[in-house]
Amino acid sequence: MKRKTIQNEIVYNGIGLHKGENIKLKLIPAVENTGIIFKRVDLKDGENEITLDINNTFDLTRGTNLKNEFGASVHTIEHFLSALYVYGITDLFVELDGNELPIGDGSAKPFVELLEKNGIKELESDIEEIVIKEPLYISQGDKHIIALPYEGYKITYSIKFEHTFLKSQLLEKEIDIETYKTEVAPARTFGFDYEIEYLKKNNLALGGTLENAIVVKKDGVLNPGGLRFEDEFVRHKMLDIIGDLKVLNRPIKGHIIAVKAGHALDIEFAKKMLSNNL
Repeated sequence: MKRKTIQNEIVYNGIGLHKGENIKLKLIPAVENTGIIFKRVDLKDGENEITLDINNTFDLTRGTNLKNEFGASVHTIEHFLSALYVYGITDLFVELDGNELPIGDGSAKPFVELLEKNGIKELESDIEEIVIKEPLYISQGDKHIIALPYEGYKITYSIKFEHTFLKSQLLEKEIDIETYKTEVAPARTFGFDYEIEYLKKNNLALGGTLENAIVVKKDGVLNPGGLRFEDEFVRHKMLDIIGDLKVLNRPIKGHIIAVKAGHALDIEFAKKMLSNNL
């Protein structure tokens, strides 16, 4: 597989989920072997570049975040990374005038549309795959991730909540552009109505609305338009794990099976996959 970037600069404006501030996002083509570099244009030059690197991940409670040695950080990058993974983008400059990515509609759909509208540019050099050659697994309590050898990239995801409306969902998908674009990317992030007060009190989800997140109540969802898929929740979790494993910035060949996993376990599993492919 060849390394890839985008054809031309892309500018996108939107609200950040947690701070509720308007964020200007600019995507700039990069030469091969640049990697994915986030640049905080609102911070001092020389200290404001944050490389997509598993060693730069931190604070994985409610999203996937990166920081550099100067303390500059970029938050909630998993939906964006998910789209970059599926479209094979390995080299890119990402300029931001705030500390988080725009949330869009809460899914990866806006980023898919940007990439498809702009076009992808193939570069000269190859990118080495992460190949699952033997079973790998990691567990924390009732959360598990397993990887099995497989000729392609497939994800099986299972979620289970002790909730009156949202209980168990299971989904398996072969991950390719067409499947991702129509069946995974549109799935939105979600939360529960009883979490809202806590989040606001802790200055989180200040930009969250029913336009960019599903809010689950005891007998359904608060969103007037309802769900995009009956199992939108597990589809979004699949979207997330694709984005989280993109911190390796390498294609994956294998079958990933996740049970109630989340950002923190995803990143720990990415470390395990990397150590098995050195």
